[in-house]
Parts: sequence; structure tokens; C-alpha cells
Amino acid sequence: MASFMCYEDLTCSVCLSIFTDPVTLPCGHSFCRQCATEVHSCPQCRAALSAQARRLPTSVVLKNLAEKVREAEKMKEEGGSEKAREAEKMKEEGGSEKPEVPDLCPEHEEKLKLFCLTEQELACIICRDGDRHEGHKFKPIKEAAASLRKELETFVQHVLDDIHAIESLANTQREEITKTKEKSEQLITQIRSQFEEMHQFLQRREDEIKNELKHKEEDGIEKMSHSLNAIETTLSERKEMEVKATSVLKISDSEKFLKSWTEGKSMMTTKSLFRPRAKELQVVSTSLSLGPYESHLQFFMWKEMLQVIQPRAEQLSLRSNSTVLSVSDDGRSLFSAPQYAPQYKQAASFYPSGYRSSSYQPVMVDPDYPTSSSSTNYASSVTEFTSGQHYWEVEVGSRDYWELGLQDNSLRYDGKKYYALHQNKSRPLAFKGRPRKIGVYLNCSSKKLSFYDADNMKHIHTVSPDLTFMPVSAYFNIRHKEPDHNPITVCWY
Repeated sequence: MASFMCYEDLTCSVCLSIFTDPVTLPCGHSFCRQCATEVHSCPQCRAALSAQARRLPTSVVLKNLAEKVREAEKMKEEGGSEKAREAEKMKEEGGSEKPEVPDLCPEHEEKLKLFCLTEQELACIICRDGDRHEGHKFKPIKEAAASLRKELETFVQHVLDDIHAIESLANTQREEITKTKEKSEQLITQIRSQFEEMHQFLQRREDEIKNELKHKEEDGIEKMSHSLNAIETTLSERKEMEVKATSVLKISDSEKFLKSWTEGKSMMTTKSLFRPRAKELQVVSTSLSLGPYESHLQFFMWKEMLQVIQPRAEQLSLRSNSTVLSVSDDGRSLFSAPQYAPQYKQAASFYPSGYRSSSYQPVMVDPDYPTSSSSTNYASSVTEFTSGQHYWEVEVGSRDYWELGLQDNSLRYDGKKYYALHQNKSRPLAFKGRPRKIGVYLNCSSKKLSFYDADNMKHIHTVSPDLTFMPVSAYFNIRHKEPDHNPITVCWY
């Protein structure tokens, strides 16, 4: 520890080397004479120096101590040289030890003992005192390296943490890719299975209709074959009779002619005894027909398929406590109830072809009721949903206003524009078109509510409803607008 303190006390704080011709300034600090004459103030206490500093006497005590330290370093270096020679010898013999060569400043050829924090580069003593580094902050190399090493270790730790996070994201993304592929395969299998069911149904019905037609063909051909056999038998008899009569006519001798006629009494050819058979025979015709299947086969097959397809569209029934809305007797149609609304004697005119008719008795209401939708002026489905996937279709026709979906998440059509409604807030949509039938698809597991043009399944909009509070019901709303008295109707297939 004493030798270390002695070495530090004999080091010039300017050149960071053992004193060479040391002098002691009036302030009490000691430096190499050359270092003291190159500065205008004490490097340690910043006390001003005069020109007399160059004539200061040499500090003999410091000089002697510095020489002793220098001799000790020389001996140490000689010992190090010996070690270096041994290392070189080991290298020649196949060793891998390499002697360390200190880096020198490329500009001043001095040892690089400092690190400039401002420029972030190594520097020598002369570099520190030069104009290029004026006002810059320096640290000894070891201290700067230790500080930078600590920062770098922190940086590496941050990078490792980020790597772990990114690896986790990559693994999650790979899992999502795998899930998507598996889901795609599952859906492909499901699609193949469902189409196979439809193919089997259509193939079975095709075979049944073909067999029915074949049976009708066989029955008709059998009847016509019997008729043809009778016609051909009669024709053969008549031809035979004609041949015999012609052969008799060819006899020119009167005696022989009469004798031949007498012998052939069975040939009754006189007009009085001949009975024509053509009028007794009749051509049988069979007109093959499949009835309406002949012209509307695909339509009837579609209707039959609706009865076997699973799952089918939800057959929702409506309910409403509103005084301005009315539900039909069968629960399928929702009417607005204008003041003094006309009596609807033929409710079937409000429904698409093929739907069951329903009766509607309009009510008298306050003429000042609001035309916009209210929190109570709506209808909901009797059926409630808690899980699974559900789809229903609503015939909106040419109404100028309607709302469909769930109560807090719905699609609104108002004056040729579409809006997405979420908790009494509306957002306009870019969808164009005028569907007559709207399809609504609710996926409870993925929390998605989608709307489609039900005739071509063109996508209109998808929202993510809050399904925290279950169960939920389908939502319907309309408002009265003259002269449109038509309802909206849930499609039942």
C-alpha cells in the first residue's frame, strides 16, 4: 500500500508520468518542469503562475524518489521482457500467448491514457490539452471503461429482455399461424362434409325422380305395346285376306273363278259382309310429365333441402311493449302504428311469396310521438342467445328506416345511408346498395356481429358487441313514415 501511495505521489498530474525534473509551485503542488512551464495556472488548484515558475529550483527529494521508482520500473520491465521472450519462444514452439503492445496516439505517438467523454474517443495527454478537445470532459481509461462496461451490461440486459419478449411474440405468432392452419383444415373438412350431405341428398332425389320417370315410361310403353300388338295382328289378317282375294281375281276362266270362290267361302269379301277393323283400333299415347317438377325442379329441390339442412336460419318470433310498434299475430312481422292507420284486411300482401299470412290490427297513437328510435320503441326476439352461432334473416323490403342487430349494437338504414350504432352513438358506413333482405350473424364465442345482403351474402359491416351480460335477444326497430305502412318480417324457411 505504501509503495502504491509513493508511486501516486511521484506521478505528475499533467503528463501522468513519473516526475522528470520535478519543481514545486508556490501553491505547494509539484509537477514536471516542462509541464509547469506549458500551463498558465496550477492544473490542480488553478492558482495563477508567473514567468518565474521556469526558474524554480529542482526538488531534489522528489527527483531522487522518482529516479528510484523509475529504476524499479526498469527492473520490472526487464523481468517483463524476459517473460516476453519466453512467450515468443512458446509461440515459436506452438504456443498461443501474444505479448500486449500498448496503443499509441496516431497523431502524437504518445500512450493513450485518457478517454474523451465528449467525443467518445481515446486520447493522449497532448490531445487533452490541444484546441480540438478544449472544454471537453476526460476520464482515465480504466474509469471510463468501467463506466461504459456498466452501461453496456445494462444495455445488454435490456436487449436480452427485448429478445425474450420478441421470442415470446414470435412463438405466439407461430401458435396463431398453427391455429389458423388447423382452423382452416377444420373448416375445409366441415365444408366438404356439408357439401357431401347436400350432394348425397341431391343425388338421392335425382335417382328417385329418375326412377319415378322410368316407371311412368314403362307403364306407358306397356299400354302402347299392347295396342301395337293388336294393330299389327289385325293388319296381318287383312293383308292375308287381300292376298287371297287378289289371287282369285287373277283367274280369267269364269268356271274356275266361281269354283275358287265357292271353295273359299271363308273369304267374305262382299260389301254387305265385310266389316272394317281400322275404326275399332285406337292409337294409345302417353304424355310423360313431372308436373311442376318439370319446369321448377330446382326450386322444389331448394325447398326440400331447407327442410333437411342443419342448422337453419333462426325462426324468431317478436315481442314488443311499445305503443308505436305492433307485432303480427304469428310474431314474425313488425309494424309501425301511425295515427288512424288503415285496416289491413289482407296481411299476406305484406309478406314475400311463400310466407304465411298474418293479421294486423293497427292502434291509434299520439300524433306527436318521436320519429326517431327510443329506448322503449323497439321489438326483441322471444328467443334469447347465450352461446353458439346464430343466423337470421329479415325482409326489410323498401322501407326507408329500420334498425337490426342487438340492442346496443345494430345496423341502421335511414334515407339511403347506413350507420353502425353502438350504445346510442352512430357512425356512417360506406356501404352502397339497397338489399331487400338483411342477414344477421351472431358468433357468441368470437363476439362478432355481422350484417349481410342476404340475397348474395355481400358483407355490409361487422361489429364486436359487448356480450358481458348474457343472454341477449335480437333487436328490431322501425318508425312510421308516410306513405310506407309495410312491415319488416322475419324470414321463416
